Amino acid sequence: MSDQLTLSAEARERAGKGASRAHRRAGRVPAVIYGDKQQPLPIHLEEKALVKMMATGQFMNSVVMVDAAGQSIRTLPKDVQFHPVTDRPMHVDFLRISENEMLQVFVPVLFVDEEESPGIKRGGVLNVVRHEIELNVAASSIPANLTLSLKGLEVGEALHASALALPAGASTVIDDRDFTIATIVAPSALKSSEGDTEEAPAATEEATEE
Repeated sequence: MSDQLTLSAEARERAGKGASRAHRRAGRVPAVIYGDKQQPLPIHLEEKALVKMMATGQFMNSVVMVDAAGQSIRTLPKDVQFHPVTDRPMHVDFLRISENEMLQVFVPVLFVDEEESPGIKRGGVLNVVRHEIELNVAASSIPANLTLSLKGLEVGEALHASALALPAGASTVIDDRDFTIATIVAPSALKSSEGDTEEAPAATEEATEE
């Protein structure tokens, strides 16, 4: 499961562009918490804490507990707006969720055991088709990543969705095919030396799926 993150926030008493600019000048980022059939809650966050959390690379697929208005609210970040020139965060949308609510989130794929892949040892190259997988998963079970082992893979072989170990009750959003996640492809030098022409279709399979 991904780590549960926590952000401190304060309620915004005033709305509008003027109030938002004032918050940003003070090093704060305007935000809103919405959903779960409740009224939206305007808040503002410390910019430094938000930027630090986003730098982990897991912000958008992690449950974030927002401490605001005297309560701890379970949320999922849904959108971050950035300044077009400075890239500073300008506004954040948080979706209010319950602990066991089913969500659709993108989870990064982590590849391990490259040293145990005969194909890579022979000079093959890992061709990643999907760096993230979209899952239907309970809010309390969102994984930090999905790990796939390359152990035993030869040139021309592929890893598909069926190789994923998913949390209990979770499923891939794409459920009508065993889609390709990565393949081991031969570099041009290896292909020419062995006359191997069968890897190309595997490497380009996903292009025909989209």
